[in-house]
Amino acid sequence: MPRKTIKRIMPDHEKIRDHKHLRYLGSRLHDPNLWHLNRRGASGAFAVGLFFAWMPIPMQMLFAAIFAVIFRVNLPLSVVLVWISNPLTMPPMFYGAYLLGVKILGSETHEFSFEISLDWFLSSIGTIAPPLLTGCVVIGLASSAIGYGFIRLLWRLSVIREYKQRQNR
Repeated sequence: MPRKTIKRIMPDHEKIRDHKHLRYLGSRLHDPNLWHLNRRGASGAFAVGLFFAWMPIPMQMLFAAIFAVIFRVNLPLSVVLVWISNPLTMPPMFYGAYLLGVKILGSETHEFSFEISLDWFLSSIGTIAPPLLTGCVVIGLASSAIGYGFIRLLWRLSVIREYKQRQNR
């Protein structure tokens, strides 16, 4: 079941292999582990994708792709999972991460009004960045570990179920 569901949402590996930002990886993109869907590759892709979904950095998909190649896990799945953080989900995700970072660091929350400008970004980076990055890394690591374990468990349960169905036939 996980294999069929995951294959349905994955993009075509030819498109990713020919992507202009990933061409510099060259022959590393021809590693079969990056494209095959198995328990190790899928669970590792969930770990990589969920971690970078929580990172407040530009080009999250590029970083997810690079780390998928480094760890030799399923590349398309790790890139797709980054889109958990999209323009609709980013504000609540990062605000929650900011609040968690404030609790962890024991600092105070700062009142701020968001503006899309370089001046606002440079003036608020010193007050908002440490708790935001702390919260994002903690939640990213936790969701990465939970996603990894959940996919491993789901995959195992699926294999057991299929084995029992085969025995009953």
